Order: sequence, then structure tokens, then C-alpha cells
Amino acid sequence: MPVAHGLAFDVAHMLAGGMVTVSFMLLFQDRLFALIQFIALHALVLTLALGWQAWLQDAEHLYAAAALALVFKATLIPWVLHRLVRRLRIERAVETVVGAGMTMLFGICLVGLAVVVMLPLAAKSPLMWEDLSFALAVVMLGLLIMITRRNAVGQIIGFLSVDNGMMLAAAGAHGMPFLIDLSIAFSALVALIVFGIFLSHIFKHFDSVDVHTLDRFRGDQP
Repeated sequence: MPVAHGLAFDVAHMLAGGMVTVSFMLLFQDRLFALIQFIALHALVLTLALGWQAWLQDAEHLYAAAALALVFKATLIPWVLHRLVRRLRIERAVETVVGAGMTMLFGICLVGLAVVVMLPLAAKSPLMWEDLSFALAVVMLGLLIMITRRNAVGQIIGFLSVDNGMMLAAAGAHGMPFLIDLSIAFSALVALIVFGIFLSHIFKHFDSVDVHTLDRFRGDQP
């Protein structure tokens, strides 16, 4: 039925738009625990988006990808990050490179840029254009989070947001082979473990994970 078909794609776009909204929430936060909570929410919305796309496309591998996102991205990784922050006694406030207002303005500009970049797809496939525009916006906002956060944990959360956007793009482009989805999920987990070990060594030697402080140790800052 056309109405049902239209409603199904409207829900898919609503979930993708929800990920963009949560990305802005991540961009606005300056507290570590709030960042961790919102990256868990980001992954939960991704799980719903993947599950909905799996139902629309009747793609079993997307159901598996949604399950992986729920277990690893929405549950395990935020739990590990929470414990990491507590164990290393990392400063709870996250210092940003620029103010929140300017960061949000940059974020809005990036969303507009994502729409413009994907505009050539509008004539060929309007539905895919909207999905990929949302996904590219999530990726760009994740990169902005990485750039504007001086704390290494905040940069990890930005990396995870970028990974979530890539999975959303894969689902919107009618999925990926299951092995690629699986490798993306586990690459994020492995990267988190490596970052955790890296942070432990940094904190052990320098008593800080603030990137600005590390630059001063290296002699790049006065």
C-alpha cells in the first residue's frame, strides 16, 4: 500500500533525523558522564534505525547488525567508558576548543553541507538522498566532536559517533555484506580497548588526558 510504504520511510527518516539530533546533544555536552550517556542513546537510536531498515529491506544481516549495535555500542562500550573514567579519575568536565554556541553553529553548517553534497542523488533516488544526507551529517558532526574536544575520552566518543554514522549510511544504501557490518562493530570495540590502554599509560606518566596539557609536555604550547 502506498500509504504504508510512505509511512515506513517516514519512520526511517525520523530515526535517522533522531541520530542527527542526538549528535547535536553530544556536541553541546561538556561533561564526560553526560557524553557517555548520550553516546549510548545515539547507539540505541542507531539500533532502532538498523532494525527498521532490516524490516523494510527484509535483510537478515541488518537484524544482526542491529543486535551488535545494541550489545556493543549501546551497552558494553558505554559501560567500559564509564568504568574507565572512574578508574582513571579523569576530570569530569571536558574542555572544548571553542565555545558551545560557535560549535553548534559549525554543526548546523555541516548539516547543510551534508545535504548539498548529497544533492546529486535527489533526482535519482529521493529516499536514498535523504537517508545518506542524515548519515553524512552524523559522520561530520562526529568529526566535529573529535576536533573540538581536548579530552581524549571525548575524542573517543566522537570516533564512535562517526562509526555510528557510517553504519547508518550502510543501512540507508540497502545494507552491506554481513561480514563488513561485523568488522565495523568489532573494529570500534578493538579501537576502544586500544584507546583505553593508551589512556592508562598517558595518565600513569602525565597525570592527565587533556590534549592541551600533553602538548605543553611535548613543547608545542608555551
